[in-house]
Amino acid sequence: MAIEMKVVGLDVAKNVFQVHGVDRRGETILRKRLRRPQVTEFFRHRTPCLIGIEATQGAHYWARVLRALGHEVRLLAPQFVKPYLKSQKNDANDAEAICEAVSRPNMRFVPSKSIEQQDLQALHRIRSRMIGSRTQLGNQIRGLLAEYGIVLPLHLSQVRAALPRLIEDDNPLLSGFGRQLLAALYEELCALEQRIEKIEEQVQQIHRSNPLCQKIAAVEGVGPVTATAVVAAIADGRTFHSGRQFAAWIGLVPRQHSSGDKQRHFGITKRGDPYLRMLLVHGARSVVYRAPNKNDSRSQWIAEKQRKLGTAKTCVAVANKNARVIWALLVRDEPYRRAA
Repeated sequence: MAIEMKVVGLDVAKNVFQVHGVDRRGETILRKRLRRPQVTEFFRHRTPCLIGIEATQGAHYWARVLRALGHEVRLLAPQFVKPYLKSQKNDANDAEAICEAVSRPNMRFVPSKSIEQQDLQALHRIRSRMIGSRTQLGNQIRGLLAEYGIVLPLHLSQVRAALPRLIEDDNPLLSGFGRQLLAALYEELCALEQRIEKIEEQVQQIHRSNPLCQKIAAVEGVGPVTATAVVAAIADGRTFHSGRQFAAWIGLVPRQHSSGDKQRHFGITKRGDPYLRMLLVHGARSVVYRAPNKNDSRSQWIAEKQRKLGTAKTCVAVANKNARVIWALLVRDEPYRRAA
């Protein structure tokens, strides 16, 4: 009778996959190289087992496929697999390291995404790229105009308002060909604005149709964009043991290098999702700026932090607190209660 695999390390790639399987005693019983079309059929005819996959490109897809076949799948961050890599790096050693890491009792895992979460995350990624392209285009227009002796204010709205006038007027600083080039750039800018507006409408529609997003958006400093981004990143807060662990996963805790009685803390770790961290910090900044005009307990705490630590650190502290509140809302079936 064939020995059943209990734990499997699967090193995923575009075309070539490496499998490393061990039995219940931890002894290696399988090392196999598979092509992409062979992976599903290989695991279809295996008894259910624990499969570890690095959280890289395509990992969430394979997690859904293997779970549908009855296997238990856990995703690991690459930095947690690296310490278990022996000797040189290759596919076989990577699969063995994944197999060893996923079997550790205290290992932390990456929450896997459903197809709906990936759709929502893709929408946010497209939105972020378009906003970056719009900023890049605005900077190029300002730079080109500066070469003609026309200096516009920094904000994008100033470029949007001044460009039609410069194109239509007979400005002695611009040639006819230069106005044609600027007209094409203005059309490109308007097209980008329209596409961004459509994506914003889609985000708003998803927010209105999702009760979880509406509950998260009730937190001060968290709007529809941040709420949908949180749901796209993690829909089940029970993946994390506490709100502090969720905030640390986002990267909103100090980096630490301590030993003995000497505690050394630095800036925030910047781990996790940089997009989600950026949204939380930007949302917290608006809360910090409005706190001096309010008298509730939360605003008083923010004002005291701002007086002691400064605005930048206070924004990160508020973002950290908001992350913990969001975790509590994800875990508990309760609405958000504002400070008295």
